Amino acid sequence: MTNLFAGNDAVAFMDVNLSEEQIYEGPNGEDYSPGKGGWPTVRYFTKETGIAGGTYVKKTDKSMCRELGDIDYMTEYVEEYGNTALCSVANGNGCSQKEIAYIAKMKAKSESELTAQIQRLESMDSSSMTTELFKWMKQRKKILKQMVGSGVSDEL
Repeated sequence: MTNLFAGNDAVAFMDVNLSEEQIYEGPNGEDYSPGKGGWPTVRYFTKETGIAGGTYVKKTDKSMCRELGDIDYMTEYVEEYGNTALCSVANGNGCSQKEIAYIAKMKAKSESELTAQIQRLESMDSSSMTTELFKWMKQRKKILKQMVGSGVSDEL
């Protein structure tokens, strides 16, 4: 997993060994209890969550180990909670050739056209899509969402 995000400066992975590093109380007496609720405990840390971090919310009825053991769910978790993407529109890091070609094509679009594309993709019925097509649709939405409001489009 860490290799997938190796070129992404917005993501870092780490382990905390609570037997060596006791982190149960914050500087103002807040109760962090990072292991409360059992093992494994998966937390994310952003500027918004601060040192207390945030709690992962499961998306399936599988155990957390099985859910996050699935590379697609783990990638989605990192992208969603980290407000980042494997494929960076800004520098092309982590992008496939297909994604790079799509980015180049969409750079010529106006912000309103990009927004219309996002709405079109979000309105599609995914139940009739193949797994590969559904994955490509999600990748395109992530690309477009990075482009909207970023000034990446040539017309902006």
